[in-house]
This record gives sequence, C-alpha cells and structure tokens, in this order.
Amino acid sequence: MRDIAFIFFLAAVVCVTSGMGWGIQMAISEDHLLAPAHAHLNLVGWTTLALFGLYYRLTPTAAQGILPRVHAGLAILGVALMTPGIAMVIVGGSPALASAGAILTLASMLLFLVTVARHGLGAAA
Repeated sequence: MRDIAFIFFLAAVVCVTSGMGWGIQMAISEDHLLAPAHAHLNLVGWTTLALFGLYYRLTPTAAQGILPRVHAGLAILGVALMTPGIAMVIVGGSPALASAGAILTLASMLLFLVTVARHGLGAAA
C-alpha cells in the first residue's frame, strides 16, 4: 500500500495535469468562461494537495493512523466535487455540488489544522 504522501502527490499531479489540459483547451478555444473553476482545480487540487503531501513526508508521525487517510479522502473528494460544481454554477446550474465540495475542502483543512497543531512540523517517526 502506498503511503499518504504518495496518495496526496498522485492526486495533485492528476489535478495539475488535468488543469493544464483544461487551460490549453480554453486558450485554443479562446473561451475562458470556466476560468474560475480551472483556477480552483489548480490552486486547491495541485497546490494544496501537494503541500499536504510534503507535510506528511516531512512529518512521518502525522502520517500514521486513520486520520491522514480521512484527510486525504476529504481533500480529494472536495476538489473532485468543487471543481465541476463551480463550472456548473458559472453556466447557471445549482450551487449544491460546489457547496458540498467547499464544505469537504474546509473540513479537510480543519483536520489538517488539528494535525499540524498536534504533530508540529518535521517531527521524527
């Protein structure tokens, strides 16, 4: 089984690769209507997930147990729901999916806050 840092990094790389493809598609089509959703995919998906992965790699004590897996589930599902949800809102759809994704993303960040407060940075395994 892969460790939690790898899971976060893999998800981050999937997000940035998708975001790059989406950005290229927007540039080619000259249609930037969904740029806010694209920006959230890159910022929350790539940057935030990669930072979580770095933290867990630098702080192995924090990577132990079930909470890091819950954290990954909340964070990844949050991005997966929020990004298309924002796109749906932009084109006139319901905000329900974006709201659910945002709540999951906030929950993941609150769990990360607890994790950092509990384990610090760079604690030994």
